[in-house]
Amino acid sequence: MKIVVLGGAGKMGCIAVQDLAQDPRPDEVVIADVNEAQARVVADYLRSPKVTVQPVDLRDREALVRLLRGADACLNATVYYTNLAVMEACLEASVPYTDLGGLFHTTRRQLTLHDRFVEAGLSAVVGVGSAPGIPNVQARYAADRLETVESIRIYDGIKPPPPDDLRFTYAVATIVDELTQAPMVYRDGEFIACEPLSEFEDYPFTPPIGIQPVHLSLHSEVATLPLTFREKGLRECAFKINYWGMAPQAVEKVRVLVEFGFAGREPVEVKGRPVVPRDLLVALLSKHVPPITDFLAPPANHPPNWVKEIVTEVRGVQAGQPVTYRLGTLTTKGALPTGVAPARTAIWLAQGRIPPGVHPPEAVLEPEPFFQELAQRGIITQVSVTSRLAG
Repeated sequence: MKIVVLGGAGKMGCIAVQDLAQDPRPDEVVIADVNEAQARVVADYLRSPKVTVQPVDLRDREALVRLLRGADACLNATVYYTNLAVMEACLEASVPYTDLGGLFHTTRRQLTLHDRFVEAGLSAVVGVGSAPGIPNVQARYAADRLETVESIRIYDGIKPPPPDDLRFTYAVATIVDELTQAPMVYRDGEFIACEPLSEFEDYPFTPPIGIQPVHLSLHSEVATLPLTFREKGLRECAFKINYWGMAPQAVEKVRVLVEFGFAGREPVEVKGRPVVPRDLLVALLSKHVPPITDFLAPPANHPPNWVKEIVTEVRGVQAGQPVTYRLGTLTTKGALPTGVAPARTAIWLAQGRIPPGVHPPEAVLEPEPFFQELAQRGIITQVSVTSRLAG
């Protein structure tokens, strides 16, 4: 079994590579990345005979297709706006596909490729990081047990760093987009755009995370869950997170830069040369990301308090009575789920366990086997059910 990890030298991609290297099922894991030097840092760190490095630039379509040919699955861990182009390359190379998410709008466009993947006999699962991904499967677990589904509310909680920690927790470009683009929610059967960093509430996560302020953020779960569970009567779906795991002070600093136009996408002339403000912003902020080895477990310099819980609350009717399912997936190893979830999905794709077509996670990932795979890496899911007492 050969799995190609595009962006395998990145912050989340390297976790997927590590998980695949430690899993007995793949025979070969390819780190495919434009940053060959960093890819070799990852490979040298892992010291696995299964791991190889192949430099690739996604802008070179022919080279990408050549790289993909013969692989049993492609795990795309690059930034989300490459998803469509990589899916096209997978169609040409006849390789199953998965990724970490499409930030709602890209996910919706990816789903339109369903018929072409069916015709090609290829399978794709879109949006399988920690979130999106795990919340989708959590929602499926509850919905399978409910006669009707009223609401799905997702809460992503990360133990916050110290106030003076200005580091980013994952791809800077994605966080900037989540901070500036309108979050989408599903209410009363309609998709609605809201203000970024709005509708705060305090949510009680499992200790040691505890009660954290959470806010709306643009995310892919909301793009698919209302469609998947429409027939069960779903009327509400939203995703909230606590500052993307960053210190609120760091987020406020970025917001100030955004207010001054540094997230603009139109070029401005600087000393006779065009400069895209957002490109400059992302380049400068990318210096505030932990070293790549901080994301691989267990390095000596791994941050000791990277605790994360993904919670999905599903309200509906069971046996004629209103009930609420709460599924919480907890890890003390920080970003680990973002790499493990797509890694295990890529293996399932390579094994032929996913039908042809382009699918959201909740449609094709069986919850209990999926959660069992996560548990093998210390990512534990717990379920509680709340119901009203009779009478």
